[in-house]
Amino acid sequence: MKTSADFQSLIATKLQSISAPGSKPGLQRVLALLAGFDNPQQQIPVVHVAGTNGKGSTSLMIADIISTAGYKVGRFSSPHLHCYEERFTINGREISPARLLSYLQLVEERLLSWPGSDFPTEFEILTAIAFLYFKDEKVDLAVLEVGMGGLYDSTNVVQPLVSVITGIDYDHMDILGDTIEEIAYNKAGIIKAGVPIIIGPMPAQAEKVIAVYAEKLKAPLVRSANIKVEQFHAPDLRGQVINLTSSYFKLRQQRFTLQGDFQLHNLACAVSAVEILLTEGFAVKAEDLTGTLAKLKLPGRLEVLCTDPLVIGDVAHNPQGAEALSHALQELLPDRKRVLVCGMLDDKDRAAILKYIGPRSNLAVFTRPLGQRSQNWHEIGALWRKQFPEKSCYELESITAAVKKGLEILSGDDYLLITGSFYVLDEARNYFQNI
Repeated sequence: MKTSADFQSLIATKLQSISAPGSKPGLQRVLALLAGFDNPQQQIPVVHVAGTNGKGSTSLMIADIISTAGYKVGRFSSPHLHCYEERFTINGREISPARLLSYLQLVEERLLSWPGSDFPTEFEILTAIAFLYFKDEKVDLAVLEVGMGGLYDSTNVVQPLVSVITGIDYDHMDILGDTIEEIAYNKAGIIKAGVPIIIGPMPAQAEKVIAVYAEKLKAPLVRSANIKVEQFHAPDLRGQVINLTSSYFKLRQQRFTLQGDFQLHNLACAVSAVEILLTEGFAVKAEDLTGTLAKLKLPGRLEVLCTDPLVIGDVAHNPQGAEALSHALQELLPDRKRVLVCGMLDDKDRAAILKYIGPRSNLAVFTRPLGQRSQNWHEIGALWRKQFPEKSCYELESITAAVKKGLEILSGDDYLLITGSFYVLDEARNYFQNI
């Protein structure tokens, strides 16, 4: 009998063997792959969610609210923290490893007759599997999270009921462009003719690009700011209590289990999308929102990994995410210093990220995220010493060793913050789950 580890190895090996490395622009490969399976993406009602940050939280909220209302809802997300199955859920339940492996074998058979040598990438294959899985399971709705950008992302092969862009900031500039306007244009690529587009808070120049794009396509532009969400009182590590007012819903002193001001913006985007779905025939009541918001769980977002000592993990990996994380921690733990354990990929704006997470960190331990995109992981130590010459730092390539070192140097009422990468947080979570 195969163990979970056996399946993980089989899935990773199979995926690597049948996919082209890296990411490649264009939709032609995923469209060709889907055509071979009778275009399942055309047979599923979809909500399409893009954004530099917040798309994972927003997608989760939309999916959970609609499923709480009694519908069968699929959600495709990326990247995963621990295993590929996390990317494919229906009503919160992950696809089984055996089922995922069977879809990979289906794709492998299809690729035996693939014309030419321009094979689909890993993400394109996973996207196709999401459509196949959701079609086979006859979901009432699929919530799709864009992998990167929007215009050329492999999820951008759908005609959605509503599209969402949660926010725009600098990330993946080597692919999406060096300016906010270029990044906004890429993300605006998910806008479809006549389909409502919801936007969260973003720089004025980004909003202008999206507004022009939407106007050309006669896509109604909906600002999430139309939904009023405010804290009822100060948040704690269990979440926050909020008031929410919109055209359809009015919640008072509502428990909301996701921390941080930024989650209020994500919630406004999610509720805006739900209100569009109401006009498409979905029946959602206020109690469906209250039942969802009080039990939401999103690993890797201000996640408490240990309480004694206090250890918090977060996947913030770009300047906007780091700024939001820093602000949330200042609100949650205003009088406590921290030790930082951090690892970032080579293509991240490390100096800008350190600017936000460094000031309230007494010491830092830098480590290497797994994979080929972290060859220069140790350079972050030099950046730290330049920005914070009065503060010490350690450099340990092993993530587990870095976490242990961070715990060792905690003192007094300090807490440990682990951040910078999905890869770092995955191994750190495994460490705390097994001690």
